[in-house]
Amino acid sequence: MKVIISPDSYKGTLSAIEVANAMQEGIFDVNQSIETVILPVADGGEGTLASLVTSTEGRYITEYVVDPLGRMIKAQYGVLGDHKTCVIEMAQASGIMLLQDSEKNPELATTYGTGQLIKAALDEGFRQFIIGLGGSATNDAGIGMLKALGLQLKKEDDTPIADGVSALLDLTSIDASHLDLRLADANFIIACDVDNPLIGEQGATAIFGPQKGVKKQQISYYDSCLKHFADIVEKQYQIRLHDYKGAGAAGGLGGAFIAFLHGTFHAGIDIVIDAVQLKRHLLDAHFVITGEGKSDRQTLHGKAPLGVANVAKATGVPTVLLSGNIEENDRLALHEHFAIVESLVDNSITVQQAMQEPYHFIRMKTKKIFEHYS
Repeated sequence: MKVIISPDSYKGTLSAIEVANAMQEGIFDVNQSIETVILPVADGGEGTLASLVTSTEGRYITEYVVDPLGRMIKAQYGVLGDHKTCVIEMAQASGIMLLQDSEKNPELATTYGTGQLIKAALDEGFRQFIIGLGGSATNDAGIGMLKALGLQLKKEDDTPIADGVSALLDLTSIDASHLDLRLADANFIIACDVDNPLIGEQGATAIFGPQKGVKKQQISYYDSCLKHFADIVEKQYQIRLHDYKGAGAAGGLGGAFIAFLHGTFHAGIDIVIDAVQLKRHLLDAHFVITGEGKSDRQTLHGKAPLGVANVAKATGVPTVLLSGNIEENDRLALHEHFAIVESLVDNSITVQQAMQEPYHFIRMKTKKIFEHYS
């Protein structure tokens, strides 16, 4: 028997790789001769880098870049097993996880470090990029990244605008003539499931700004800063970012990729599934097991386990869903897509126990599931 192990992370407890290892141990507890292939997945957010590097037997490259507040840190990007494609999670350099709550600063938080990672990858000869936009600490419309790559933002007197989001209100022209020439040969695939526009009630600032430190009374102001930037982009390049789906991702970084790096958006799980060649691995498999921290009806709206199940269904392989917790009212809907639906939490295991010892209970539950099929 061959089993493909393709979980997402159990957010707040275990990474996707750790979940996969626990599942594998549970399978081996049943029968050591069962063939397993570990292909951890993610939906474009946190964990995408690790999933892609691990699943393709790739490698990491470490660089010194600046964090959202300009402090020097170490950040990694990944190279896939094809030795041609590099994966950059913007959160590595510009993520909210790099800041304490007291440090969140929507005025100064910059994507400059993400631009430095891209430049470092260009220096290494890479031209194929997968970019994950999840976990941003920034609301700077991607201007930090663009500055790191050579874009010049100028005031009326032709001098550069100052740093900070407010300085966008002084912007009168954009000079792209100094953008890194190597970008012309680069291809950017954006792993992102966010379709918010750049500005407005559903825009970057209104929807995501508060978690990055934007106070309620500041939303209109910072939205106007991004709108002014979008106005200049539209005037000079005839690209309207204002209501462009996805332009609001990562505080407007999505819009920067659209306008200046010709990035194309794809569902994160679809990019991961293609990169790890899940379909090929499923061709001679008997089962695939996936999971996430909590499964409910939201799982059926583009989450990683559903993406795995859809590919498995197309190849005739039944999918096991083993998640930390499952909403009982949604179990029937989940059964329409997953052959087996199991939760760590049950009549004998509390949420607290599952959170405290997830690895143990994943291993135990996986063993219980596959005892019926060995």
